[in-house]
Amino acid sequence: MRKKLMCLLAAMTFAASYGAENITTDVVVVGGGGAGLSAAIAAKEKGANVVLVEKMLMLGGNTNYATAGINAANTKLQKKLGIEDNAELFYNDTMKGGKNVNNPELVKKLTTDSANIIDWLTERGADLSEVVFTGGQSAKRTHRPAGGQAVGPVIVDALAETAEKDGIDVRTESEVTKLIKTGDKVTGVEVKHKGETYNITAKAVVMATGGFGANAKMVAEYKPSLEGFGSTNSPAITGEGIKMVKAVGGDLVDMTEIQTHPTVVHKKTAMITEAVRGEGAILVNREGKRFVSELETRDVVSKAELEQTGKSAFLVFDQEVREKLGAINGYVRKGFTVEGATVEELAGKIGVDAKGLVDTMAKYNGYVKAGEDKDFGKTALPRELVKAPFYAIEVSPAVHHTMGGVHINTNAEVLTADGKVIPGLFAAGEITGGVHGANRIGGNAVTDITVYGKTAGENAADFAKNSK
Repeated sequence: MRKKLMCLLAAMTFAASYGAENITTDVVVVGGGGAGLSAAIAAKEKGANVVLVEKMLMLGGNTNYATAGINAANTKLQKKLGIEDNAELFYNDTMKGGKNVNNPELVKKLTTDSANIIDWLTERGADLSEVVFTGGQSAKRTHRPAGGQAVGPVIVDALAETAEKDGIDVRTESEVTKLIKTGDKVTGVEVKHKGETYNITAKAVVMATGGFGANAKMVAEYKPSLEGFGSTNSPAITGEGIKMVKAVGGDLVDMTEIQTHPTVVHKKTAMITEAVRGEGAILVNREGKRFVSELETRDVVSKAELEQTGKSAFLVFDQEVREKLGAINGYVRKGFTVEGATVEELAGKIGVDAKGLVDTMAKYNGYVKAGEDKDFGKTALPRELVKAPFYAIEVSPAVHHTMGGVHINTNAEVLTADGKVIPGLFAAGEITGGVHGANRIGGNAVTDITVYGKTAGENAADFAKNSK
């Protein structure tokens, strides 16, 4: 799949075929991740001329790092599998997960449009043929590729291929340095490419540059308690898009709401997907004991881990979990896992109390048989952990997602502090705030970037069509 994307990039990278000449278009999309690609395709398919600019050599941004899946309710696949779910239940889970800090209108659109976005992505070649539980969900609604492949690269590949087929002008290694404003309207962007600067004049601009999770200084500025934390983000996710929107009068919301991901390889920045816990893995401390429901929201699990000896924990699972989730094979190849032929051997290798771990595994397997977790109330108990060999990964929290950002409405239009629309300026994805509140539920980011990316692109195209 990655080879396929690299071939597409070779065809779509314009490093040798365009220079620093001013150009004019209907819609310019800034950022080539999932939100930007969705916006560019949606705008193009509504008849607009579109230019997409991406500062990195490769498309995808943080979407390349998305692993678990994309959440959606009342989908065709859920119905086929007999899974009872609906947009209202999805809405309630998302608001609860976000501690009701979320903007209700944005969440309502996210959840209501979620089933349609699965169809839209599938029609454009994305494999979303499985559905599983992840943390914070009261129903199986995390849609993922067959075999548990990482969802992000699959979606990026499908959207990149669609962009190529649609003839979208994609310009990589092109960094937007400023939004251009004429009167009260945003009318284009300033771009730097290989040391030269030029302008793209456009009737509408979509900002899809991501959050600021890879900008340690900016993270600490808004949340000092996270100073010194690692990050799971792409190095491209540094927040300059947020600053550019603010410079033209855009309002910012929820900027102090920054999420840590609880299962990041200890003292490294590699994230272990939540789907490992969704398939049945447990978390234990150095005493070999569980200390939290593994499918609690990310903020709760992160806090619980930091309260353990060593401020880390061990994600423990068996061969059957590995067989159910293809992403684990990559963790094994990268050396993140420790393997033991027995639970006792595994405990010795990772420095965990052997009796404690054996007892914990036996008790947990009993809960699975009984269908009730009497210790922590975990509701999804998919399987006993009994098939050798057994595996463990030491994990601890790292900065993962910035929930705050640009203030938008349900049309993906950027708003000022007094709630007025900035004409010609749209935003989608992690650059925006309000959708996830105080805590993002795993799988909701991919829903966010595609639902609002598509919305931003369609509305930008309409705005361009109606502009004089």
